[in-house]
Amino acid sequence: MILSRVKPAVGGETPVSSEKKKKNKTPPLEEYLQQRDYLGAFTLLEFQRSIGEKEEHADLWIGYCAFHLGDYKRAMEEYKSLTMKPECLAEVWVFLACALFFLGLYEEAEEAASKAPMSPLQNRLLFHLAHKFNDEKQLMGFHQNLEDVTEDQLSLASIHYMRSHYQEAIDIYKRLLLQNRDFLALKVYVALCYYKLDYYDVSQEVLAVYLQSMPDSTIALNLKACNHFRLYNGKAAEAELKNLIDISSCSFEFAKELIRHNLVVFRGGEGALQVLPPLIDVIPEARLNLVIYYLRQDDVQEAYNLIQDLVPSTPQEYILKGVVNASLGQEIGSRDYLKTAQQFFQSVGGSASECDTIPGRQCMASCFFLLRKFEDVLIYLNSVKGYFYSDDTFNFNYAQAKAALGNYEEAKEVFLLIQNEKIKNDYVYLSWLARCYIKTQRGRLAWELYLKMGTSSDSFSLLQLIANDCYKMGQFYYAAKAFDALEKLDPGSDYWEGKRGACVGIFQLVLANKESWETLKEVLSLLRNSGNPQVEYIIRVLKKWAKDHKVLLS
Repeated sequence: MILSRVKPAVGGETPVSSEKKKKNKTPPLEEYLQQRDYLGAFTLLEFQRSIGEKEEHADLWIGYCAFHLGDYKRAMEEYKSLTMKPECLAEVWVFLACALFFLGLYEEAEEAASKAPMSPLQNRLLFHLAHKFNDEKQLMGFHQNLEDVTEDQLSLASIHYMRSHYQEAIDIYKRLLLQNRDFLALKVYVALCYYKLDYYDVSQEVLAVYLQSMPDSTIALNLKACNHFRLYNGKAAEAELKNLIDISSCSFEFAKELIRHNLVVFRGGEGALQVLPPLIDVIPEARLNLVIYYLRQDDVQEAYNLIQDLVPSTPQEYILKGVVNASLGQEIGSRDYLKTAQQFFQSVGGSASECDTIPGRQCMASCFFLLRKFEDVLIYLNSVKGYFYSDDTFNFNYAQAKAALGNYEEAKEVFLLIQNEKIKNDYVYLSWLARCYIKTQRGRLAWELYLKMGTSSDSFSLLQLIANDCYKMGQFYYAAKAFDALEKLDPGSDYWEGKRGACVGIFQLVLANKESWETLKEVLSLLRNSGNPQVEYIIRVLKKWAKDHKVLLS
């Protein structure tokens, strides 16, 4: 969120009487400032400085205009220059501190603010610095100094927003809107809060009111594009962002960075390695989105390297650290990383502000998944499944939880909803689906899964699963075929015993009229693939039965 910047906070506190202003200020500068045309005012002041016709307090006004144009470095330079002059106004130190704050130089900002006289602006700035330093004691102290005035209440609302207390922020903004109906920009802040609460349609409605009056607002158009991304897809969001690209001017450098960042997100990570790294210290979400990009590329170690030193302060950061630790833990088989991931998920899902949100419930499901408490997993996933019917990742986890509890028929149906080829080629998916097929008496479909796989360690593992599970479920035909394939791949093993038992099991099913006698033809073929001396004895028994029942097996 862009922190509230009310004009008197910088310009209004300059000790110049209104009479003097009227007398000494040239009309053009006043007109630029009244219209909030800071680029025009800045250009005029620079021109006057270059020809030696300086306005009174021109340096202050240049710093003021640069600050409101988002050129905080230039504002800092102007204010620093002023502080070096003997006649410098004491208030300039807090103006300098504000510029340093927006440059991310928080310690320098605190030092500068301490040199300024006490004022509401200084208190607001120190309030925000306490938040940046995670100093709860100081934060509460500066909080107590806030008054029931618009500027202070806006500052409090922004802190609520940054601490993820979105409903509290909304309450303040709505109260201020009731008192000041012409403060339309507050609707953007309300819309931002609803966006963070995942109420994207409500956010759109609130935003539409503001856009009717300010159709070229950078922040509003960007938020509208983000809502479209959440409600529809990246293509719809990109179309909305095009309006912003068309109208954004050279004076809004931050808008260009925002557009470049969001285009990467809307395009599913395209250009991430070129665009995001330089923005890591400019746009907070850039680091998180680069981590997500690495995860999608299966570069889990790089994702971990990028996020390991990040101290999480928002639910999104906690969640992403949880996902990265879980992914790394599963990749290298480390229980420590999995335990860390479980703790991150529990922190979000158990928090008062997130426990009833969709991400909060997903976090609790993930926490219990890692703890292998699948009954609890399903409680949380069932509560949000209506929002994720066609989400392949959700369905993958949902199906695994169902299968782990023995609900194989339901799990199979959910597994088959998945369309993502990467998931469908994952061994975890294939092994669980094969098990579901076998447990629901569909051994043939499990065998077909194996036949579609290439030769690999995963195909060998799947073969073992099919052999053992089919044997346990009395599906001896596919157990025999699987044990036969295993025996060929590893002749020195004891797979013969499993194959022998499966072949005898098929014969038992034939005797019980639960299997066609013609299956025995293939049983003979499978037996002859083995060099074990017991083979001939079993074949003689089968042939004797065939002869007694006038059945031709050869």
